[in-house]
Amino acid sequence: MINRIIIGSVALAVLLFYFTGANWFGGKVDYNAEVKPILNKHCMGCHGGVKKAGDVSFLFEHEMLEPGKSGKIPVVRGDADASEMIRRILTDDPDEKMPKNGTPLSDEDVATLKKWINQGAEWKTHWSYKRIEKPEVPSSKSIWNLFGLLNQEESNWPENEIDHFVLQKVKENKLSVSPEADKATLIRRVSLDLTGLPPTEKEVQDFKNDHSDNAYEKVVDRLLKSPAYGEKWTSMWMDLARYADTKGYESDGGRSMWRYRDYVVKSFNDDKPFDQFTIEQLAGDLLPKGKDHFPKEENMIATGYHRNTMTNNEGGTDDEEFRTAALIDRVNTTWEVWQGTTFACIQCHSHPYDPIPHEDYFKYMAFFNNTRDEDVWDEWPKLRFYKGEDSARVERVKQWITQHNPKQTEEVTQFMRVMEPKINAHNFIKGDQSTVLLISYYGVKDKGNARIPAVDLTGAGNVVMNISTKAENAVLTLHLDKLDGPVLSQIKIPVRDTVLVAPIVKTNGKHDIYLSLKSPKSPEEWVRITWMSFQKELPGSDKVGYDKIVADYSTVLTRPAESMPVVWEGKGDFARKTNVFVRGNWMVKGAEVQPDVPRLLAPMPKGVQKDRQSLAKWIVSRENALTGRVIVNRFWEQLFGRGIVETVEDFGSQGSEPTHRELLDWLAVKFIEEDHWSVKKLLKTIVMSATYRQSSKTDKDKLEKDPYNIWISRGPRVRLSAEQVRDQALACAGLISKKMYGPGVMPAQPDKIWQSPYSGEKWTLSEGEDRYRRGVYTYWKRTAPYPSMVTFDAPSREFCQSRRILTNTPLQALVTLNDPVYLEAAEKLASNMLKRGKTPEQQLTEGYRMLTFQPIEKKNLNVLVKVYNQALSTYKNKPVDVDSILVYGTERSPELAALTISANVMLNLDNVVTKE
Repeated sequence: MINRIIIGSVALAVLLFYFTGANWFGGKVDYNAEVKPILNKHCMGCHGGVKKAGDVSFLFEHEMLEPGKSGKIPVVRGDADASEMIRRILTDDPDEKMPKNGTPLSDEDVATLKKWINQGAEWKTHWSYKRIEKPEVPSSKSIWNLFGLLNQEESNWPENEIDHFVLQKVKENKLSVSPEADKATLIRRVSLDLTGLPPTEKEVQDFKNDHSDNAYEKVVDRLLKSPAYGEKWTSMWMDLARYADTKGYESDGGRSMWRYRDYVVKSFNDDKPFDQFTIEQLAGDLLPKGKDHFPKEENMIATGYHRNTMTNNEGGTDDEEFRTAALIDRVNTTWEVWQGTTFACIQCHSHPYDPIPHEDYFKYMAFFNNTRDEDVWDEWPKLRFYKGEDSARVERVKQWITQHNPKQTEEVTQFMRVMEPKINAHNFIKGDQSTVLLISYYGVKDKGNARIPAVDLTGAGNVVMNISTKAENAVLTLHLDKLDGPVLSQIKIPVRDTVLVAPIVKTNGKHDIYLSLKSPKSPEEWVRITWMSFQKELPGSDKVGYDKIVADYSTVLTRPAESMPVVWEGKGDFARKTNVFVRGNWMVKGAEVQPDVPRLLAPMPKGVQKDRQSLAKWIVSRENALTGRVIVNRFWEQLFGRGIVETVEDFGSQGSEPTHRELLDWLAVKFIEEDHWSVKKLLKTIVMSATYRQSSKTDKDKLEKDPYNIWISRGPRVRLSAEQVRDQALACAGLISKKMYGPGVMPAQPDKIWQSPYSGEKWTLSEGEDRYRRGVYTYWKRTAPYPSMVTFDAPSREFCQSRRILTNTPLQALVTLNDPVYLEAAEKLASNMLKRGKTPEQQLTEGYRMLTFQPIEKKNLNVLVKVYNQALSTYKNKPVDVDSILVYGTERSPELAALTISANVMLNLDNVVTKE
């Protein structure tokens, strides 16, 4: 007995040392763990990135060691008594005491700061900004078996490396792991997690009947190959991409972005390496070009990621202001999604808590500042998709160019596909006579004029313009350098909306172009110019067939074509300079800056051209300390309901500390180096772990010690996402459509949700199977998102949202009880139940099993039977009410109506809308 006590005491001492380190015994103070939180809480508000009161700051190491305005040094290494910081904290003088007007530091905090300074005030980089190194997997069995603290079940528990990391924390916190969930629960969990859909009854039964050692792995592999897999993970990515089918702001008109959503679905299903997925979205237009000297169509579609920003079509707004707003959003979103860093605050000042200076924001912004979008109403540049005869015209033009001047192929192809470069109408300068600038075009009447400044005409032989009018015999003249200067071109304008291609007199250099209009027959009619481009003359002008090629070229540019907004890099005169915004004000420009990444992280490779492509490659480089950690954490959070770092959007010093830091780094390195950025391999590693497969059932001890399951001693139990709640109801009712891709659909929703005073757009109920397609395909209007999904915490997607904070409100029950989608699902489910049993008890038992794959407890069945009997009595006494509940099918009976009410109740059950 005495020996056991001695051994236990020794074991406890060793374990305390192992898990707490020397600090527990009065060792060295850790800056990140002990000092930085004190500074952030008490000091940084006045002495950080936002303010530098008294010229004192603790944001950077060198700043805390420099004299402040008083001439005294805040921190004197090795001498706390000589440090002005400590003197100000301890003084009784109210004019000098720090923190000023704040909560005084506790004695413990003061002691920590003094000890840290006396030990040399060692400054450390925050953990997430250090290069990721792969940690050793804990030898859980050897550590714990040595002291007899693992039972036999726990010794054999780990299935892969994840479990060793988790088991260590579980035991450290005096908890025990849970047994594996039963097969029905496990297959439902992993099906919902990997595909967003519940399993079929057959899939559940097949899994139950498969007693092979790899039965579960076979299920996982099948789910990863399912087309539904890509749809599920696209739902997650749509929040990060702030995807919508409308432009946003007050008019919120429609926009065609669905091809981008389909690109994401295909990318996940194809298991496109995440680094490639990243590069294509951030810089697809800059990647190597194909045979026709134009980027691959898939890569161009991918750039829709950063065209999901909003466009403001309101009259009287400043296009440059809202172009800048979109630019800022791209910077902030890129940092939040890939780097897990709150970057928006740095627009106005240095980061309040992390060492990122104000100017670094604008160096980073410079990477995105040269894109050709300018907040114009029609959202150019757009990738055009030609079909039929127009596609044939495009090919004829390209063949002609290739035959007569191959060097021009890239320029002409580029213009036919994205209509760039061009000068948008808002860049015209208003003339003296009868001119007006509207939001979508430049309008000019008879004797009116305008000026386009500093146009490079070197090599130009044609002017191409989008122009429309009802004026007869209107003539537009282009003059060089002044209103009565040499004529560049004189163009008779047809009475229609068209794209004209007209020759100009060849000249070189930059010139102001003056436009003058003569329209004596229709002096009150406007001529509207949307954009203008000066281009090289199409080659082969002396060849037979040239006029036909020019006509083809003009036709494909004029005719409507399906299109989507994309990113396109501006070059030459279309490139922009980037300046610091003084205090974040875009109208007050400071010093000019060049593209670069924050000095906080590893630098870009020497000699690289600093553009969006090199930036994207830097983001997914092995040297980037954040990306691997952040992305792995995102996928973990989707599976467990909580990230290893809970604040998935903030890995900085104000974010949550990782619960399992070594596990996070191990997963990140494996994801990058071994899995080569394969998301499917990452997910398989996680869901194959014993950690993931644990039962979510809990007990009093676990609830007291770990109510939020931080240490993962039990399986995840999380309410389903908005899309999953709806998709599951349709799937269990046998209604869901497997149709993939295409424009957004409009399933049933309550009336009078939409109000579109500008466009008159209406929510037109989709027909056929489109009514039952998965939630990821639902048309998304920013100012009026699909209401049932918003109630279940889906965002409006005006901006990126890294995680949905789950709520639990009565409105959610009202949705699943009254929304037309759930009423129809309940009716269809009831119809299926009616066919499966002869008695109400049998039918309700079957319905419960169809939804949960579990047998129903007697007490719960009794409740449902009571609900059924009450409803049946009502409908038998008042048959006319049957038609008010049964509105979707053809069958009418009090029994079906009563079962529909019961099915509606079951769709609201906690274990139905929850992943267990």
